[in-house]
Amino acid sequence: MSPMEIEQRSMAIIESELKTPLPDAVRPIVMRVIHATADFSFADTLTFTPGVIPEMQNLLKGGATVITDTNMALAGINKRALERLNSRSICYMASDEVAAEARRTGQTRAWISMEHAMAHPGPKLLVCGNAPTFLLSLLERLARESVPAGELAVIGVPVGFVNVIEAKEQLLASGLPCIVARGRRGGSTVASAIVNALMYGIPGVRT
Repeated sequence: MSPMEIEQRSMAIIESELKTPLPDAVRPIVMRVIHATADFSFADTLTFTPGVIPEMQNLLKGGATVITDTNMALAGINKRALERLNSRSICYMASDEVAAEARRTGQTRAWISMEHAMAHPGPKLLVCGNAPTFLLSLLERLARESVPAGELAVIGVPVGFVNVIEAKEQLLASGLPCIVARGRRGGSTVASAIVNALMYGIPGVRT
C-alpha cells in the first residue's frame, strides 16, 4: 500500500470507530489529531472558539507566519502545503540569542521565544504543543498591549502536568481565536497535526 492508501484506510477506521458527534467543520481536524496519536479522547477535549477555523485558514491564506514552541512541532508541519499558501514556519527555541536571554533573565526559553515571536512582523499563527510558559508569556504580554483583530490566532495544546491546564484555560478565557486541547494531553504531534489539517481544508493545498 502507498502512504496515501495507508492514510485513507486509517481515516476510514477512525471514521467507523469515532462515536463522539462533531460539527462538520471540526471533524477533519479532530480526525487528523486522532490519526497522529491513536487517541480518541481528543474528540472530547479539543475545543474551538467560535469561527476559529476560517479565521486560522484566512491567516494561512494571507501568508501568516506559523511560529512554534518546539522544533518537533516545526518539523511535523507540511512545508509543501505552507509553500502553496506563500506562508512559512519558524521556531525560536534553539536560538542562541534566546538561550542567552533566558540565562540572563531566569525565564524559560519558551517564555523568551514567545517574546521573539510577538516581535515578528505581520500576522501570526502561534502553535504551542509542549511548553505552557509559551502561552503564559503570550497572555502576560496581551494583558499589557492589544493585537489588531485578524492578525493573531493560537493553537494551544501543550502536554504535561505543571501549569498546563491553567495555561489552556486562561487562553480559552482570553478572547483570542484559539484551538485548545483541554486537560493534560497534547504535544507537538497534536500541534502539527492541527496545522496540517487546517491547511488541507483549504482548496488546492493538498493535491
